[in-house]
Amino acid sequence: MNQLLQNLRHGTLKLSEVPSLGAKPGAILIRSGVSLVSAGTERMLLEFGKAGWIDKARQQPDKVRQVLDKVRTDGLSATLESVRAKLDQPIALGYSNVGVVLEVGLGVSEFHIGDRVVSNGPHAEVVSVSKNLSARIPDGVPDEAAAFTVVGAIALQGMRLAQPTLGETFVVTGLGLIGLLAVQLLRAQGCRVLGIDYDARKLAIAQSFGAETVNLTTGEDPVSAADRFSRGRGVDGVIVTASTKSSEPVHQAALMCRKRGRIVLVGVTGLELSRDDFYKKELSFQVSCSYGPGRYDPVYEQGGHDYPPAYVRWTEQRNFEAVLDMMADGRLSVEPLITHRFAFERALDAYKLLENDEFYLGILLEYETDRSNSESLQRRIFLQSREPSRPPSSASIGFIGAGGYATKVLIPAFKKTGARLASIAANGGLSAAHAGRKFGFEEATTDVDVILANPTIDTIAIATRHDSHAALVCRALRAGKHVFVEKPLALCEEQIAEIEETWRSLPQPPLLMVGFNRRFAPQVLRIRQLLKGVNEPKAFVYTVNAGSIPRDHWTQDSESGGGRIIGEACHFIDLLRFLVGCPARDVQTIRQSSDTVTITITYEDGSIGTVHYFANGHKSFPKERLEIFASGRILVLDNFRKLNGFGWPGFKSMRLWHQDKGAMQMAAAFVAAIHTGASSPIPFDELLEVSRTTLKAALL
Repeated sequence: MNQLLQNLRHGTLKLSEVPSLGAKPGAILIRSGVSLVSAGTERMLLEFGKAGWIDKARQQPDKVRQVLDKVRTDGLSATLESVRAKLDQPIALGYSNVGVVLEVGLGVSEFHIGDRVVSNGPHAEVVSVSKNLSARIPDGVPDEAAAFTVVGAIALQGMRLAQPTLGETFVVTGLGLIGLLAVQLLRAQGCRVLGIDYDARKLAIAQSFGAETVNLTTGEDPVSAADRFSRGRGVDGVIVTASTKSSEPVHQAALMCRKRGRIVLVGVTGLELSRDDFYKKELSFQVSCSYGPGRYDPVYEQGGHDYPPAYVRWTEQRNFEAVLDMMADGRLSVEPLITHRFAFERALDAYKLLENDEFYLGILLEYETDRSNSESLQRRIFLQSREPSRPPSSASIGFIGAGGYATKVLIPAFKKTGARLASIAANGGLSAAHAGRKFGFEEATTDVDVILANPTIDTIAIATRHDSHAALVCRALRAGKHVFVEKPLALCEEQIAEIEETWRSLPQPPLLMVGFNRRFAPQVLRIRQLLKGVNEPKAFVYTVNAGSIPRDHWTQDSESGGGRIIGEACHFIDLLRFLVGCPARDVQTIRQSSDTVTITITYEDGSIGTVHYFANGHKSFPKERLEIFASGRILVLDNFRKLNGFGWPGFKSMRLWHQDKGAMQMAAAFVAAIHTGASSPIPFDELLEVSRTTLKAALL
């Protein structure tokens, strides 16, 4: 299928072929019929993409501070690579889609195949959308009108926050799509409305909806106009739907309002607020969040868990339904807002309107609906010649997962080994296709079975969310594939036991390796070499400035991420196991919170290791520091850039120009073992031991 994408680095747009999605649990698969270009939001993305590095930085000062902190801790080279990788990832445009349901995922009973639905799906021939971000379209509402539902819900949510009542006076500043929809919604609520804009054509449409207007191009003072409009009392509320860097719209809104008036920001403006403006009148000011309650809540949007209507009457989905009901009743008219229609194949021409002076409001993209399912639902696309481009004895790799760590670290590392990059699979067709083209994979898919069943692939690399690791490892092993899996190996003892049983049941088990890259770092190998001459117990202090992660992030969820100890601290437990060189005997955990803990491990040779995994530090401080005390000597490794020795004959320091945590060396060692038929670089029993030690530390 084709999808409209934007490259954030230079702002270019492209219709790109990507593999179609499947209907995931809790979601529906939709064949698009029409989608609406949200001119304000998408124009901002275009302008940001086309901006130079300096302008991008000016628009996101918080991101600049994060970059500077990363430079100080990780070095310039690693930071530049990270920034480039982030900007290189294309983004999908669009969030107002209408189409027909093709498939329903597990757990979906609200929709059926053939239903006409609206969703926040992007501009693509086929979209997969959560059931809570979709709504069935009433029979009396045509597709073209329904395409305005999502932007209508944005206007509706802003209005709900303003709490208008019959007879009140309201100002709408900015008469784009959302502003003109807000005018109609306020009128339907029984309010008198004053619309403010620079464009006479938009003002005329607002007048046709029953609003009085102020044309800013004529020099009319909007504050004086609002005073007259409110009969000298001040307006009851202002909804700001403008898009500008200036703070003037919010300042003017404060001057227009009566005492205890309400201001709701739906658009994007500057927010240099004057305390005096708000203090004397006791004004309320609120920023509206998109379509309504549930937005950006993964439990609601991805998990499909609805909020009880008795407690949250208007969720984003119920706002969709309310807008559609108003269209069906004729109380919300969108036909006057449609100014352009383009076939989806001409989407790039549609976006040229956003860059010139031609008048536009509602720009619709129309999709071919007579394409066969086999054309639009192809879950596998070929990116280049499928002739194996590698020596017969080298690894042939199928990657499962194309997220940030996979594309920034793992795939480049495996590519450098010279292995054949045969196929890449991801739940998102966009991420699979982008990574596939960028790194030279032969094909991209959204179907894991395509990779597992491919007889020319002998190695599977797994870089998916943590809860899928164990099951994928077992499937790949049973398929006779060598397996590299990004940490953690598993989330519970039952999963570890299943992996162990699967591996031991095979007559000739393939290689299995977990992505514990730190043990392959050059400075760690030097430490290991130095410690070989020490025949007495050692003491390790590993301090990890992990940084805070929001509680609703998937890694914090016990089911999908396993929590941060299982999900990340396993790295540090493994590194200590590698340096000690013998099994752990006991584990103890002192816990301040779920992600601020001290883990103490004693080993069979009498060594002790302490991992301070702290999420309550400052991000400008380096992430990792390892101190080793042994036989009257000390080694200190600072963030994989500086290694200093104290009291070591013939060794004082080892410094690197850039941070090296061993990812390249890890991939090379694994591929070399496949090539030569050697055993796995990390023994299987050691992988199990580290996984069980980590699990015990997390559960204490």
